[in-house]
Amino acid sequence: MADENNQNGAADGAEAAAQPQVRMQILAQYIRDLSFENAVATKGAPQGEVQPEMTVQVSLDARKRQADHQYEVISKFRVTSTNKGDGQTMFLVELDYGGVFHIENVPEDQLHPFLMIECPRMLFPFVRRIISDLTRDGGFPPFNMDPVDFVALYRQELSRRAQTQQGAPADQKLS
Repeated sequence: MADENNQNGAADGAEAAAQPQVRMQILAQYIRDLSFENAVATKGAPQGEVQPEMTVQVSLDARKRQADHQYEVISKFRVTSTNKGDGQTMFLVELDYGGVFHIENVPEDQLHPFLMIECPRMLFPFVRRIISDLTRDGGFPPFNMDPVDFVALYRQELSRRAQTQQGAPADQKLS
């Protein structure tokens, strides 16, 4: 019986060795576009009690670059602070943050989720710091964004696309 376990263990080890390790390297990261609008400074301070309400919108985009195994991933964040009392916008931040990644040994059927989940996850701490610093430097308390669940975001997008395709006429569906 000990021989059986050793044989199975050796087979498992050989199988693991046959699968190449996923390799991911961040080659570059950068601010592609950045905007901060301080509505309080242009319109004047809100009257009465100020109760800020934050809204965060996130969208993602990825594309293959010409170099082998290189991909560009853009995370787009839109953060809006409005006053609950009167609904007036206090500030608006729009940030497009990009990363160039070298990715190898990811199966083709898993590449899209990898690009839309793992890559933005690696960039998120930098995005969070930029937005926090920007709101603080813009005259507001620093906004420390909660972590984004990129898996849930990816699933929502897949669901939205499936619903859109179901509603399209059969001759217009994209495969």
